[in-house]
Amino acid sequence: MSYLNALRLHFAGRFQANVSTVNNDPAHFDNAIFKPQYQNMQGPRMVPPNGWFNPQGDAAWRLLGCTVTSAWMPAGAVTASDPVLGYIVADSDTLAPAKLVDLDSEQQMVSEIWGLQVRIADAAGNTLLCADYDPAAFMDIWARASSSSGGDNVAGAMYQSVLSNLQWADVSGSAFLTALKAAASDGLLSIKFNVDGFNLDYTSPDFMTGRIVGSIGPASASEPKQLILGRQFMASPGASGGFFSPLGQVNFFAAVMDAQAGCIYVDLGNALPTTDAGGGMQNLGDLTLSACNPTAVPGYPALGNVSLGTIPASGPGGYATDPDWYTRTAGVVVLPLTAAQVQAAAGHPLLLSDGQSVLISEWSNGLWVRADRFVYRMSPGDSVQIPVYATQFGQPLSGASISFTLDPSQLQPGSGFPYVAPSPPVATPTSALTYNATASTDNNGMAVLTLAVTDPGTPRYFNNGQDYGIDGQVYGIRAAFTEAALNVGPINELNFISLLLWSGFTPADPITWTDLQPIFQQYANLYPVMNRFLNLADYDSVVANAHLLLLAFGLDPANPNAMPVTRDLSPAKRNAILAWLKNPLPGPVPPSTRKAMPAAAEALASGPPPQQGGKVAARARRLVLQSQGESR
Repeated sequence: MSYLNALRLHFAGRFQANVSTVNNDPAHFDNAIFKPQYQNMQGPRMVPPNGWFNPQGDAAWRLLGCTVTSAWMPAGAVTASDPVLGYIVADSDTLAPAKLVDLDSEQQMVSEIWGLQVRIADAAGNTLLCADYDPAAFMDIWARASSSSGGDNVAGAMYQSVLSNLQWADVSGSAFLTALKAAASDGLLSIKFNVDGFNLDYTSPDFMTGRIVGSIGPASASEPKQLILGRQFMASPGASGGFFSPLGQVNFFAAVMDAQAGCIYVDLGNALPTTDAGGGMQNLGDLTLSACNPTAVPGYPALGNVSLGTIPASGPGGYATDPDWYTRTAGVVVLPLTAAQVQAAAGHPLLLSDGQSVLISEWSNGLWVRADRFVYRMSPGDSVQIPVYATQFGQPLSGASISFTLDPSQLQPGSGFPYVAPSPPVATPTSALTYNATASTDNNGMAVLTLAVTDPGTPRYFNNGQDYGIDGQVYGIRAAFTEAALNVGPINELNFISLLLWSGFTPADPITWTDLQPIFQQYANLYPVMNRFLNLADYDSVVANAHLLLLAFGLDPANPNAMPVTRDLSPAKRNAILAWLKNPLPGPVPPSTRKAMPAAAEALASGPPPQQGGKVAARARRLVLQSQGESR
């Protein structure tokens, strides 16, 4: 079960992601050359670019004005007689807002939501369901609004996770919620939402907000939490640029075939391009879903395939002409199937065409592999078992051999411009990771990557290790089918496991402010919104607030009040801070640190506009390095 089935609701509204952009720049982690001006907003022709477009962000992530736009049961759409159609989907009304955090300044393409509560409430605000969102990262970010120019506002992405710790009030007044509660027998719900149209205009009242459209349905404890076990449509890359741009204009998406019910659920919520940022769907023409005729020639020509149904672009309910289509459906389309169509689709690749050409398809052999959870934080000495699922034509594939290889190609180290220091290295040393090179899938299609880690040292400290820097190291591990001949189609470049491995840390005994000041200094530099409350770099200010800091640093990272909001503080350093806060010894005055910046960094040059200091800038760093490597 998942959100992609007969029992589901859709919701739409806006979200806020008030991230701080100071820590987007790897060079800002060098305490020795950090300047106060880096906490200011970027201006034109500015090198270094200060704190990019939102240096005072507090990392808050909120649901804004989200309402239930439709609900569905096996018998069909819920009618107005069910009050669920007047309900809202909101975040907590008692806790601090959730937090949106990157894994690392050099891996910004897996931003996670931590500490989110999701509620369904009636029109008066009375909570009918309250649940905890399992922290999860976005996936499949792409250049959705191709007609828009520059910056993160062109991007679309999706989040999929589960809701746990379900707390139900009296839902007997809604037949839909009664059915949803009964279906959630494992105490879980599935949630998926798409985000796009992010507003980067600091003069707008909607600054740092965007559009959100999503779905909620039942979930099973025996199934993955962050992926769909279904048909996987794989996009070929188009012209290179900031974000992924699919050749056929349609992004990666999943579908689920229900043979018993005689239908297929197709999720186009993060797959169809928009006319502009947060706007309506582009008109790609009527879209036909087909099963590839096994006698057809390679390339999947549209003629000769078995049509499974058409998604109209215009007319009543047309995806491109109905202004409410996206918010009402969240992009989920249900196509009825005959027995013959079910049989044709069961063992043959599916494709989506516009009547003239194929826009996107499954691999010809129907294979697909991905880790369920794909973002991890680990300390030296930790080990973890990472479930990886393989499917063929939407069904679990047993007995498949899966290989695991290091792949740092999608990490985003700085290119040296417009940054004030050389880029810290990524994915080194590889000796810090030990893992199985291959694994076989079980009857559920699951293989296990067993990963053990040791201390990576401090490869990302500055000035040959003399200056404090970025803690630990970031790595990428990609899963694929071991037999190369089975990997027959386009890959999803973002489909890999991201790992932040913290450096080992052993504080002095006793612990003093001298040992911890570089840590506090860095958070004072990178999270300037804290200056409204205290100066984390100042001993007296920290000691005066020690009782509050003991609480905040002692909370579980999933708690929205946990410090630091960046979730990049290692457990070893957290424990040292907690021990020191109970006995805040000052220690000797640390030696003076370097303050001079490289002369080249002071030179003025034509830098990117302020709105490009986010994901698109991180992607650009990766593309610059790749192009430099190709030219050597």
